[in-house]
Amino acid sequence: MHTFRTARTFDATPEAVFATLQTPERLARWWGPEGFTNTFEVFEFRPGGMWRFVMHGPDGRHYPNESVFAEIVPHRRVRIEHRSLPHFVLCIDLAPAPGGGTLLSWEQAFSDADVAQAVRHIVEPANEQNLDRLGRELQGSPN
Repeated sequence: MHTFRTARTFDATPEAVFATLQTPERLARWWGPEGFTNTFEVFEFRPGGMWRFVMHGPDGRHYPNESVFAEIVPHRRVRIEHRSLPHFVLCIDLAPAPGGGTLLSWEQAFSDADVAQAVRHIVEPANEQNLDRLGRELQGSPN
């Protein structure tokens, strides 16, 4: 297995959820696991655009990241190719949820199955924490 999947329904429109992805100040507030903060160096939210940032861990460590926005379909999908190690592609799909709100599907595919297994214990809870933080951002609560 080298792909991790999760999904969450949010009480917000796809447009509102998409806005948290395309607005760098908002994305910086919720991106990453609990306790992390971000410093964005380059944020070119367009197909082929660069996204370079540093994640700052609660332990004081810094994690440089470089990605490309490979695909952007407004209010529907963002596909990110993570160029720094470990290599993966993250697809975030948004769809109207039955009964209202937005169903967000999160699929993170690593290029190396061995690496995916080695980081599984980190990635699975981190992805859930990411979506917890997104939920708080959508509610206007501090992350």
